[in-house]
Amino acid sequence: MKNGNKALSALNGIRHFISKNLVMCIAFVVAVITSVIVPVDRQYIGYFDFKTLTCLFCVLAVVCALKNIKFFYILADKIVRVFKNAKMCVLALVYITFIGSMLIANDMALLTFLPLGYFVLTAASKRKYMAFTFIMQNIAANLGGMLTPFGNPQNLYLYSKYNIPNLEFISIMALPFLFSIIIITVCCLIFVKSEPLKLKDEAMLLNKKRTALYLTLFALSIVIVFRVIPYWVGLIIIPPVLLVFDRKALKSVDYGLLFTFVFFFIFAGNMARIDIVRDLFSSLLNKNTLLVSIASCQFISNVPSAILLSQFTENYKDLLVGVNIGGVGTLISSLASLITFREYVKHNPGKTRYYIAIFSAFNFAFLIILTGIMYLLKII
Repeated sequence: MKNGNKALSALNGIRHFISKNLVMCIAFVVAVITSVIVPVDRQYIGYFDFKTLTCLFCVLAVVCALKNIKFFYILADKIVRVFKNAKMCVLALVYITFIGSMLIANDMALLTFLPLGYFVLTAASKRKYMAFTFIMQNIAANLGGMLTPFGNPQNLYLYSKYNIPNLEFISIMALPFLFSIIIITVCCLIFVKSEPLKLKDEAMLLNKKRTALYLTLFALSIVIVFRVIPYWVGLIIIPPVLLVFDRKALKSVDYGLLFTFVFFFIFAGNMARIDIVRDLFSSLLNKNTLLVSIASCQFISNVPSAILLSQFTENYKDLLVGVNIGGVGTLISSLASLITFREYVKHNPGKTRYYIAIFSAFNFAFLIILTGIMYLLKII
């Protein structure tokens, strides 16, 4: 009987691990499968972009430290309290997530600001706007992060792989970024009423010394991403400092995301060495890199799409735009969308179908509009 309970407990543990790290597990499986087709050899070491992995780790670690002292939560809470009606409050929550994704990456922005959205809407008795707000925050995180190299993982990877100049990167993403802001703003103004709201006052104090230290580390992470100083400097400074001041931050890093990158590096590297696959993808991408990359995201998500497709094209401009716009659409088009879905269902367990329906309607509307605009601009 005891052995049976242990087996059941182990099985439940495995199920929980897989559900929590679904994308990583899929990445592991496809990496193993392709490793059977392309046996491990010396070329494998060339698959890994150590600069991307290092930059991602440093940014995630410092963001976790700032999150632990409630820096983003306190900042966002103060901003939200400036507004006195539901429409402006929802718009503030969405804009905070939008701006946050540019600075701390889309996944971390959602993990930080979705709970704030839940807290504000619940405290103000406006839960009827929760699904809409979460979906807009999700879209804002996916599209807001497109403007900066560190705004989302696929940007950081492509920025590093192609050595895209900073100003060129911003110029490539400026138009889709601008159109995204306009559409998100219009949606919030149309679908949320100007209803008065009241929030309870709660005193939250910020640790000024820790805040100054962590913001300094964050600034260091950013200059590393922008190649101002060598990426290995981050590994020498950031982990030891956090080991002394906040070990929890190092434990809280999304290592699943880092291992997802590692496994997809293996998968993409192996796929590039299979002749029939290389010829197929090269042919498709030569015809229309933008549409192929957008479509790919809908089935295998934006990060693996960026890693895989980058093996077969030098057209980084269309690829960069495609894997960013492609982050909206299906529920699996980005890890950020799965994070939002998980967070909403946690608070509203009986409204899964309702959420998926609303999510799909808004996401596909954004996908169609942005794809249409960028395609027209490309052919004009």
